[in-house]
Amino acid sequence: MSADLVQLVTTLAQRARAASHLLATASTETKNAALVRLAELLPASAGTLLAANAKDLAAAKEHNLTGAQIDRLTLDAKRIVQIAEGVRQVAALPDPVGEELERTVRPNGLEIRKLRVPIGVIGIIYEARPNVTIDCAVLCLKSGNAAILRGGKEIFHTNTALAALVAEALAQAGLPRDAVQLIPTTDRAALTTLLKLDELIHCIIPRGGESLIRFVAENSTIPVIKHFKGVCFVYVDKDADPAMAERIVVNAKVQRPGVCNAAEQLLVHADAAGTLLPRLARALLEKKVELRCDPVSAAILEKHGLAHRAAAPGDFTSEFLDLIIAVRVAPSLDDAIATINRDSSAHSDAIVTRDAAAAQRFLAGVDSATVFWNASTRFNDGFEFGLGAEIGISTDRLHARGPMGLRELCSYKYVIIGNGQLRG
Repeated sequence: MSADLVQLVTTLAQRARAASHLLATASTETKNAALVRLAELLPASAGTLLAANAKDLAAAKEHNLTGAQIDRLTLDAKRIVQIAEGVRQVAALPDPVGEELERTVRPNGLEIRKLRVPIGVIGIIYEARPNVTIDCAVLCLKSGNAAILRGGKEIFHTNTALAALVAEALAQAGLPRDAVQLIPTTDRAALTTLLKLDELIHCIIPRGGESLIRFVAENSTIPVIKHFKGVCFVYVDKDADPAMAERIVVNAKVQRPGVCNAAEQLLVHADAAGTLLPRLARALLEKKVELRCDPVSAAILEKHGLAHRAAAPGDFTSEFLDLIIAVRVAPSLDDAIATINRDSSAHSDAIVTRDAAAAQRFLAGVDSATVFWNASTRFNDGFEFGLGAEIGISTDRLHARGPMGLRELCSYKYVIIGNGQLRG
């Protein structure tokens, strides 16, 4: 690793730390002014952005990207307008900084306030999605955090053009350009350096495939907020409404199969499997979903002449990210809860039932970041939760869990107000 590269990344982090002090005390009006200006600059700069994106698309074949990956990194006029609208939505959200969480007065008259404050400097490591560049920049800005962005090499030219617009919007609003910085190299050594700067950077958020996230988690001396994968379950209880169960299972699996909150696992209560499972299987097969079944569910589908294949043991803990779902029959609600707690990734898990008592047992017993009753797992999303956008989804247990919006990008501090009290 060259000394010049280490110095480049270290200097960038130092500038971000200095900017974070200024951003932490910036007014809501100033931050919103920068966001509104960015929302104006994005469509006005469409020509520049599309030219940069064209360079990345031209190189996409060299990176052996799939069609789905190329689609994710592609910008067009419509997507630019959508990104700009997302920026305006964040500008319209309440500013979390300074929010009072608690206030107490001690017997000696000390007033103790607990206030929401920015984390400081946040590093975001991500892959080929240009919208992530803007989402992360604006969420960090609105929550008073400086951001260091490190996107994938396959989207480098687009990210560079987007980061330049963010810097321009910051400057025009009177905020430091260094509040949002893109690492200006795709050298992997720059990432390794970034992950060791724990005296300057306070949090790392990786977004992308499991291999990227594991690399970051294993090599960082900075706290990492993450989820490795989305092994998400839908459990259809014996008292489920059949039509609702069909709609939810199909939506959770098919609406967008290549994302982390898509259903990968289907459990059906044994008392209802004989009638419900064939209906669910037919609906999934119509959508070209491959069913990988345990022996009990396979026997049921065999009786009805429905296509399936025997599941391998690893299928029951797999994130397929494709039109594939693993199917099992659960002897009881308690067995379903135990199966999910053992085999899921604690990301997004759902029960479909008309039995409120069973639903409450499931919601309390399943130890996942987000649990659903009679709704698709696909709703585990910052925008759908009313957060405006998300910087990621966490399955960690400290600080943040689930979709991370503005409030999750804050910590807190205690402010103590006295009138001369001394400790005896």
